[in-house]
Amino acid sequence: MPAVCLYFQVHQPCRLKKYTAFDIGRDHDYEDREENRRLLEKVAERCYLPANALLLNLIRKYEGRFRVAFSISGVLLDQLTVHRPDVLKSFQCLGETGCVEFLNETYYHSLSFLFSKDEFRAQVGRHRRKVKELFGQDGKTFRFTELIYNNDLAREAENLGYEVILAEGAEALLGDRSPNRVYRASGNEGGFGDGAGGRNGAGDGRGDDTEKEAGTGAGRIKVLLRNYRLSDDISFRFSSRDWREYPLTAEKYAHWIHGENGAGTVINLFMDYETFGEHQWAETGIFPFLEKLPGEILKHRDFVFATPAEIARAVEPVGSIDAPELSSWADTERDLTAWQGNSLQQDAAGILYGLEEDVKACKDSDLLDSWRKLQTSDHFYYMCTKWFADGDVHKYFNPYPSPYDAYINYMNILDDLSRQVKKEKRS
Repeated sequence: MPAVCLYFQVHQPCRLKKYTAFDIGRDHDYEDREENRRLLEKVAERCYLPANALLLNLIRKYEGRFRVAFSISGVLLDQLTVHRPDVLKSFQCLGETGCVEFLNETYYHSLSFLFSKDEFRAQVGRHRRKVKELFGQDGKTFRFTELIYNNDLAREAENLGYEVILAEGAEALLGDRSPNRVYRASGNEGGFGDGAGGRNGAGDGRGDDTEKEAGTGAGRIKVLLRNYRLSDDISFRFSSRDWREYPLTAEKYAHWIHGENGAGTVINLFMDYETFGEHQWAETGIFPFLEKLPGEILKHRDFVFATPAEIARAVEPVGSIDAPELSSWADTERDLTAWQGNSLQQDAAGILYGLEEDVKACKDSDLLDSWRKLQTSDHFYYMCTKWFADGDVHKYFNPYPSPYDAYINYMNILDDLSRQVKKEKRS
């Protein structure tokens, strides 16, 4: 039966306060706590509480036939625990239905896998324990920050015991195959089968998606690929009056979903949870759309909703995905240039991770926590100098006047942290 996999990324970073060269050596508290709380309150009221209440009602209404998945960053879980325990409780209530899967990721929503496998494993382990503590689930599904993915990451996730990993359904990974299939991770396979093109590049589920031959590098971990066109129809285009499909109704969208019908079809709709109420305001009609969508999809008797782990257990892969290069769900390139595309970002990350050995040798929990919070990918995203097609997106999410201001502020903080570490080592 065709399955719809609805997954939401939920994340709010610990934003940094304005930190000048005159603060170095004098102020070791880097967070803008007032701004963090203000923004958390806003998103909680606009998105988290109303969306969670809506999803809970849908789960009850459809008696478990409606199912969703979340990945909530550790830094957000910490903020909710302190400032909005009611929101955390609402996520826990969703988990108690048995219809919600909570995924694992790096605790600090970091790029750690790119720089330190040890730090990556430590963060994944911490997030896994936190999810178990708060939601009572042993993680089966892994997704790295912003759906970053390659062969090495898939092998690492498999070694950590995960059964399935999420990735972007980019053409660089798929060739002409459909993202609406389950694949296995692969280390060295070459050829792709002949795929089928359809609306949104999703294929019709009947193309030749079989792999030519599995090599010795094929892994057991399964890969679910985001249907980025269908996902972005909601995330980015929903309220755009310039879009030829505007207005997007639940009936129209369900019709597109039903058009992808086929044996073994899995339609992965992955997006930021903040889409609902924050990026797409309530006034756009996004909540009524979400409320009607499950019923419209389930009108087709062949279709079901399923979580990533459920799909991994039920559906066999049709082929393998060879991903020697890193990909992500960001921007038109779907690569890592949003976080590591210029010398500012590369310099900042290089210095930050260069402190790892000394920071950990200090055995100071406060220093370690500060260092890890500086790993959050948002800080590097703010330094992005890409404009053109992606510029409006980067400017919208950037609290700094320019990427250069973001870099200077970050490096001032990193300078202070480095001095603290050196002082601690000498003592």
